[in-house]
Amino acid sequence: MSTRRRDFLKFGGAGAAGSLLAVGTARADAASHHASAGPNFDVRAFGARGDNQTVDTPAINRAIDAASATGGGLVQFPAGSYQCFSIHLKSNVSLYFAPGATIVAAETPTSGSGGYDPPESNQWDMYQDFGHSHWHNSLIWGEEIWNVSICGPGRIWGKGLSRGTGNKQLPAGVGNKCIALKNCHNITLRDFSIFHGGHFGVLATGVDNLTIDNLLIDTNRDGMDVDSCRNVRISNCTVNSPWDDGFCLKSSYGLGYARSTENVTITNCYVTGGYVEGTVLDGTWKKWPPGAQEVWRTGRFKFGTESNGGFRNVTISNCIAEDCSGIALETVDGAMLEDVTISNITMRGILDVPFFLRLGRRMRGPAGVPVGHLRRVLISNVVVSMASTGQAAIVGGIPRHEIEDVRFSNILLQVPGGGTKQQAAINPPEDETDYPEPNSFGSMPAYGFFIRHVNGIELRDIEIQTLQPDARPAFVLSDVSAADFSRIKTPRHSGPTWSLANVTDFSMGQSRPFPDSYFESVRQKDL
Repeated sequence: MSTRRRDFLKFGGAGAAGSLLAVGTARADAASHHASAGPNFDVRAFGARGDNQTVDTPAINRAIDAASATGGGLVQFPAGSYQCFSIHLKSNVSLYFAPGATIVAAETPTSGSGGYDPPESNQWDMYQDFGHSHWHNSLIWGEEIWNVSICGPGRIWGKGLSRGTGNKQLPAGVGNKCIALKNCHNITLRDFSIFHGGHFGVLATGVDNLTIDNLLIDTNRDGMDVDSCRNVRISNCTVNSPWDDGFCLKSSYGLGYARSTENVTITNCYVTGGYVEGTVLDGTWKKWPPGAQEVWRTGRFKFGTESNGGFRNVTISNCIAEDCSGIALETVDGAMLEDVTISNITMRGILDVPFFLRLGRRMRGPAGVPVGHLRRVLISNVVVSMASTGQAAIVGGIPRHEIEDVRFSNILLQVPGGGTKQQAAINPPEDETDYPEPNSFGSMPAYGFFIRHVNGIELRDIEIQTLQPDARPAFVLSDVSAADFSRIKTPRHSGPTWSLANVTDFSMGQSRPFPDSYFESVRQKDL
């Protein structure tokens, strides 16, 4: 066992926590900046012991209250392991986890009393899972607060947190989130790490002017969920989330009304689901063994599934996804998803489909809401290699509700190949009202892109490589209008390049060996 691994396991026991993280010059400067921003409040001065035995929550909340009473300040956590239940954030109060400081989510008492704050009532909790509908049953939470930061380089260990299960209500005293924020503004999360974060490492709902920078999250469910938030900047983060989504944008009905998630940038980030939990954090990077049971390796960047308020003005750039699911853009609860750019992405070892754009009508929300829109999405400069599935990228609307104005450019897609003529004849189910997951559609009739119920799609400078011959078409288009293909390169030893069914206004050019062509209307044709 390596020294680093032993140190990590030591942090998980009764010893002082966080010994792996060194104090760099930049972080020392950051601590100095925070210290000068207002009065300092050391949690030990209020009775916290940091001995990994004492429940330090009362002392920590006293320190926060004292800082708040003076108009604001910095609450400092020196090196140590602080066993905690619910910590209450307040406006103008920042938390600073010093090197070697770890906030440990305490185990819920078996007596049935005490523990984490109870989940607050929410009359709209039937429209999203239990974890998305409540915030107070968390290790650290704040509601209707402003001008707050939580900074590292210490650590949060969600040891005693539950992962939660769908819409099932958790017992009293049980917590399921590391950090939960509701209806807040001017929030900064920076430089700390989260291990074993429960249902959510970070859940932010209705938070505006949110900055998340340089977090390392190695967890047993979602990394970070940004729900119904505006003006959000996520940068320089690493998330290993084998059992659920890594970076997830949502727009649920948890606030009691439909509020969009908009003006979001995600840049310079890495997401994976391929490593044993904790081994990205401790630096050993141990991959899951072949055949590991009940490890989904989800990871991924995802919009949805909760999509009551919609998504607008979002850009994802300069990111890496490895050994996880592909990028998913979903709106299925009656909202718009529009004006999105995704660029400069490397994806390796994708486990389902590289791109999943889905407009559906699950309609999990108040009755009477019409089907939404998915439109104006640009995806460019992407390389996908070592994909482990024969599934095609999916751009799928539903009958009479088309996805609109999508562009893919400068894409290199490497797929296993090996598809058969029998698979080429498959007509995937519509699944209009189901939970949207790529695998629910079964085998795809294409090895590159499956495009259905779309009005306005452009693909240019696309190269698809198959590791073995594939009898399916590279592109299958069904009920599509205004499709423009240019500079397309596919293997010569595979099946047709295009299969068109009920397609209008189709053009393709500069794609050898095919002559430039235009079809005003095609009922059924292979090229």
